[in-house]
Amino acid sequence: MLHVTRLAAAMAGLTTLLTLSTAQAASVATAHGEVEVPDSPERVVTLYEGALDAALAVEVTPVGAVTTRGGDGVARYIEAYLDEETRPAIVGVVREINLEAVLAERPDLILAAPQLSDEQYTLLSKIAPTVVPEARELAPDNWQQEARLFGEALGREEALDSAITEVEERASALAGAIAEAGEGGSANLVRWMPQGPLVMSDALFSTGMLAAVGLEVTDAGLVSPGGAHSDPLSLENLSRLEGDWLFLATLNEEGDQALDAARQSAAFARLPVVENDRVVPVDGQLWTSASGPLAAQAILDDIEAALLP
Repeated sequence: MLHVTRLAAAMAGLTTLLTLSTAQAASVATAHGEVEVPDSPERVVTLYEGALDAALAVEVTPVGAVTTRGGDGVARYIEAYLDEETRPAIVGVVREINLEAVLAERPDLILAAPQLSDEQYTLLSKIAPTVVPEARELAPDNWQQEARLFGEALGREEALDSAITEVEERASALAGAIAEAGEGGSANLVRWMPQGPLVMSDALFSTGMLAAVGLEVTDAGLVSPGGAHSDPLSLENLSRLEGDWLFLATLNEEGDQALDAARQSAAFARLPVVENDRVVPVDGQLWTSASGPLAAQAILDDIEAALLP
């Protein structure tokens, strides 16, 4: 009889704990339906650069993250928000997640990319609640919707909204200053790769930031509808870019070397934007791979330094 009483008490206690746990959990709408997330997650793994950015923007340092494209660690602009004691462990690269490494970090929340496969989602969701944004057609403001979802999952909605508002207010102020200085006009963004330059779409996060400060961004008709960038171009075809400003992004040392070689060519030297000294070298990890409030501020830093030195 005593054994039965103890068992009943234990079951009652377990029921109470489960009820409290449910009460403390929040539900967020994701690409895979409603997902319950912890009220105050303590061990967050981000499998997407935009998720890492959003987490750090609301002062949550993940225990795990993936590498940036073209690198073996997080993006360079992210380094300012990390120290050696709180660095996230690397749990994979952009397109290849190490499930064992994720599991080893004992996450209570996983933030992933819209491109996460259903197969990976099934496996990851067995480790911890996994939040995946809806995949959307390419648009400059997708980053805001994704960041807000991550902020909600982290229980930091207000802080995330404030970070986005700060970006919008700064971009608006910068647009006014650029117009007043007469330094506006049109702009192109090109990612320089060893196999040739790629013209980037005007629907990207970074080109959206250029538009937000009043620049007219164009891809010169070289990017297919819905595409993120053009096919690799020859230097001769690059002459189709007629922007007043040319932002040149490289991902790594190979890209830097290819760009250095291009600068020695007559075809590159003849570009009007080169002759007018309006070529702006930028970090490809930031400009063509990242997204989020911190990345937006870093891009605005680059724009301000170039147009309003």
